[in-house]
Amino acid sequence: MPTTVFDSIRRLLTDAGVPFREVHHAPTRTSEESARARGEPLHVGGKALLVKVGDDFRLFVLSAALQFDSSTVRADFGVRKTRFATPDELRKLTGLTPGSVPPFGRPVLPFDLFVDPSVLANERIAFNAGSLTDSIVMASKDWAHVACPTTLLCAMIPAKSND
Repeated sequence: MPTTVFDSIRRLLTDAGVPFREVHHAPTRTSEESARARGEPLHVGGKALLVKVGDDFRLFVLSAALQFDSSTVRADFGVRKTRFATPDELRKLTGLTPGSVPPFGRPVLPFDLFVDPSVLANERIAFNAGSLTDSIVMASKDWAHVACPTTLLCAMIPAKSND
């Protein structure tokens, strides 16, 4: 039986000896739905985005309450183009569907991992763990210790809607 991404994360966290809470819930497709299902505030959510930066895909994690700042990332990496992975690319590169990507690079997913300071400013991080129905909630400092991300400003406050 093949190991799932969720199993890989659980094993990584258990082997590291860090506490975490698993939450099984109805399928969620948005950060807002996930926050409600986990019983956590939106800003605690760690939104993981697979982004093509120049010629390479990289994984960025930011607070679910914020938006990805592509202009800052382009400037930091010295590239002219960034774009989100398409659902087909995401499936081919990770075996995952949009909304299920966890905030882990190697050894869970084969990408360089970057985190916005907005995630590390929270006491906890909550994230979908390789599925739309399984989440993990844990201390942000423990996640950072295990995931070993590079800190990089990659988020911006979303513009307020006039609706």
